[in-house]
Amino acid sequence: MELFQLAAHELHDKLVKKEVSAAEITQAVLARVDQAEPEVKAYITQTRELALKQAAAVDQKIKNRAAIAPLAGIPAGLKDNLCTQGIKTTCASKILAGFVPPYNATVVDKLAAEDAVILGKTNMDEFAMGSSTENSGFQVTRNPWNINTVPGGSSGGSAAAVAAGEAVWALGSDTGGSIRQPAAYCGVVGMKPTYGRVSRYGLVAFASSLDQIGPITRDVTDCAYVLNAISGHDHRDSTSINAPVPDYTRSLVKDVKGLKIGLPKEYFVAGMDPAVEKAVYKAIDQFVALGAEYREISMPHTEYALSAYYLVATAEASSNLARYDGVGYGYRSDGNDIISMYKRARSEGFGKEVKRRIMLGTYALSSGYYDAYYLKALKVRTLVKQDFDKAFDAVDVLVTPVAPTTAFPVGEKTNDPLAMYLADVCTIPVNMAGIPAISLPCGFSDGLPVGLQIIGKPLGEETILRAAYTFEQSNDYHKRLAPLGEVR
Repeated sequence: MELFQLAAHELHDKLVKKEVSAAEITQAVLARVDQAEPEVKAYITQTRELALKQAAAVDQKIKNRAAIAPLAGIPAGLKDNLCTQGIKTTCASKILAGFVPPYNATVVDKLAAEDAVILGKTNMDEFAMGSSTENSGFQVTRNPWNINTVPGGSSGGSAAAVAAGEAVWALGSDTGGSIRQPAAYCGVVGMKPTYGRVSRYGLVAFASSLDQIGPITRDVTDCAYVLNAISGHDHRDSTSINAPVPDYTRSLVKDVKGLKIGLPKEYFVAGMDPAVEKAVYKAIDQFVALGAEYREISMPHTEYALSAYYLVATAEASSNLARYDGVGYGYRSDGNDIISMYKRARSEGFGKEVKRRIMLGTYALSSGYYDAYYLKALKVRTLVKQDFDKAFDAVDVLVTPVAPTTAFPVGEKTNDPLAMYLADVCTIPVNMAGIPAISLPCGFSDGLPVGLQIIGKPLGEETILRAAYTFEQSNDYHKRLAPLGEVR
């Protein structure tokens, strides 16, 4: 295998043994970017000189016989809604075109402390609003398994980069499934940690009570290493959890004997691809064969989660995006007076989907409608969380599909926003409850990957990782490369 096809932990072993240098790894991945990027379009901004400089610093540490961190010298991509000091951060929106933050997100500082190599900023749906990465203000990212299909969203650039070998691992953000769904579509691993486990400081907000940063990786082992690096309390984030962070790599144990698995029947929605349903049930059978216990359960308020989410998320988006007025930073337009300047800047700077969600959220929060819509959605959110609480009284983890289908063709749903929203029907309840979940490949349908979702209790990442690792090590799905990932 080529260097760009290896997992981070495999590359780390080679660095420690001095079989390869960080510079060689970085150059190999950059060469892969040159080869694949014209078709995939995973990056908005590339930081090649910075990456080579960071790699050289790691090589010097190794030369000096200093210990290196697990992610040191390993090339990664960052979703373009994570603030990076001195590097453009656009959120894939024209309204932030050219914006260069004066500070780093906490997770970016944590990665710098690990000596990770940053290749650039990955494409996304504008302000993380979308399920296909077609809503980017700059370009459409393609799925490396089939470039005529979408990579999912909103972290589609990050997932596509990892699947194509244009990054060894990446960071994404997940508000309603934006890490897990693209990970499923691109055949990689993606995790949404417990809300508050990873600092949101420096993450450009979409919906503040739902957003969470997490890893997108080649396998579960890499996911544990990245989660180790980015987790922890941050006094700059008022929602950050002040609790000890375990060593997640200790959860990488092939053992699910006695693990109680619940399968919520409500997650098998009408219109689900039969091949997806078959792959998930096959995964359940495999868990049982490995010693786990399985039972079907009911979560009756699941059907209301999607509607409630699109009220809560849009309301918070309306509030968060009010700051983009064409004055302080970002895109600015001329006008006869300040009001017309505001209108033109926001009309020209925001894309269609972002405008749609701002209008929906503003309406839901407006006088006379707050109680009927937003307040009622918050009550439904509580009921959804109570469903999870009750389920976890009986089982250790829940297993579901990540999405009702595999990756769909580019352009298929762009003119039907409701059909697009349904792509997140299996992931949204997890964000509403603030709990952790992982996506990992569990099969294929017509050559496209199928994702398996494992959901855990609050701060239950260790149990999720153990279950995911056990399943992964019993299969070879994570070792299969996208056609675009093959050496040509």
